[in-house]
Amino acid sequence: MVATKLAGALALRALGRTAQQQRQQMLTMARRYAVASTKGAEIRTRIEDKRQAAYEGGGRARIEAQHQKGKLTARERIELLVDPGTFREYDAFVEHQCTDFGMATQKITGDGVVTGVGKINGRTTYLFSQDFTSFGGSLSRTFAAKVCKIMDKAMLVGAPVVGLNDSGGARIQEGVDSLAGYAEIFQRNVLASGVVPQISLVMGPCAGGAVYSPALTDFTFMVRGTSYLFVTGPDVVKAVTNEAVTQEELGGAGAHTRRSGVAHDAFDNDVVALAQTRELLSYLPQSSREPPALRLTADPAARADAALDSLVPADSHQAYDMKGVVARIVDDARFFEIMPDYARNIVVGFARMGGRSVGVVGNQPLVSSGVLDIDASVKAARFVRFCDAFGIPLVTLVDVPGFLPGTQQEHGGIIREGAKLLYAYAEATVPKIAVTTRKAYGGAQCVMSSKQLRGDVNLAWPTAELAVMGAKGAVEILWRKDPAGRASAESEYNRVFANPLPAAQRGYLDDIIAPSDTRRRIIEELEILQHKKLANPAKKHDNMPL
Repeated sequence: MVATKLAGALALRALGRTAQQQRQQMLTMARRYAVASTKGAEIRTRIEDKRQAAYEGGGRARIEAQHQKGKLTARERIELLVDPGTFREYDAFVEHQCTDFGMATQKITGDGVVTGVGKINGRTTYLFSQDFTSFGGSLSRTFAAKVCKIMDKAMLVGAPVVGLNDSGGARIQEGVDSLAGYAEIFQRNVLASGVVPQISLVMGPCAGGAVYSPALTDFTFMVRGTSYLFVTGPDVVKAVTNEAVTQEELGGAGAHTRRSGVAHDAFDNDVVALAQTRELLSYLPQSSREPPALRLTADPAARADAALDSLVPADSHQAYDMKGVVARIVDDARFFEIMPDYARNIVVGFARMGGRSVGVVGNQPLVSSGVLDIDASVKAARFVRFCDAFGIPLVTLVDVPGFLPGTQQEHGGIIREGAKLLYAYAEATVPKIAVTTRKAYGGAQCVMSSKQLRGDVNLAWPTAELAVMGAKGAVEILWRKDPAGRASAESEYNRVFANPLPAAQRGYLDDIIAPSDTRRRIIEELEILQHKKLANPAKKHDNMPL
């Protein structure tokens, strides 16, 4: 009996201790949770503060200064470029690690560039946007690492890269680290070339080594009045050459769209430039691994245009506008011209025919009779190579009197530069359709997507002339010792050669068509050629005449 009571007492005491221990454990856990909760709240607050700091870049005062210059901020540009609500930022919390020259106490979250991925026209696009409000957009090692990361991702998944440039150049405080960062970006520009489309928008200053990244990309756009591209600025030019020149004269949009050909087009402000970039991307594939997207159109494929039948003047010396021909044969008369202000004697750009993206190349009779010169050859060659790299069919409209003669062209290297266009057409394996509208003389006839350069379909209008040269020049050579017989000889030369029949009879033309039927024929041929398979001989790489 006593033992039973003792056991019960001991059990009750043990239960009391257990309950007391449990209460103590619960109090301890509660205190720990409160501490952890407080710590978690502090961390969350710090994270949100950092995120907000990244959004603000260099601060409200610098943002306002950016606006006063007529420029948008890095983030405002991204918002306009991508589809609403689709941008996903990477590395927003990155800060530089430099400690020299007082930089240890100068940190701006994001470090001068906003990087990430978004949707443009519903398709994935990687982008970086340099933030001039943060260290003047200057490039550091960590800045470069952010850009390299999204370029690597773009190549991995097969998506375009768009770079919005607005930078003062290298971050001097970081010395060779900054230069190494540029080189890392250049390397990726080269590796991505022909793999994914690369587009550069210069929306502010871009000087020194920084200029070579846009130069390595497929297309470069500028903004008039606010963007500048030059290797050395006006002060250095003045010190070295004693030449006084302004930023605009040296590297403004006009200089590079009309004279150097470095930029492919220029626009009046940031908003228009971003809208045009969206438009350009709509014509391009995501990568070289897939075809451009089809776009439905209400424009009938078989639409005939009777105006084309009388568009080419009867007088071969009278000019007409090749852009008018383009507008009448493409879908909805929409043509996205590339380099419209440079080498205007040749026209290049993107359009759609039957919903398919095509690259259009055409001699422009309105400018120098459409003659091929150094600038026109290089302009067209680079465009042809881009289209070939990304599987975009080529439609070539031919009206060319030859290559431009003269010592300026010969000494400038027209032989080498003209060979670039020949090389581009010869190596291209995409569908190639050419339509000769009027003259195609001499070596220029060979160059402009001729049958011998593996042209798939070569057509001609009844007004076409394919010959070594025009009648007047030919007769002066052939009848140089008999001036009296030149008049009748010229008439005979015109009868024999001033029409497309000789070339068609030899199989150099596949057909002679009514101009009004051009759209239908091209669209039908594109349909047939959509599964074309052609490969060049295996090689490490080619050695085109650079």
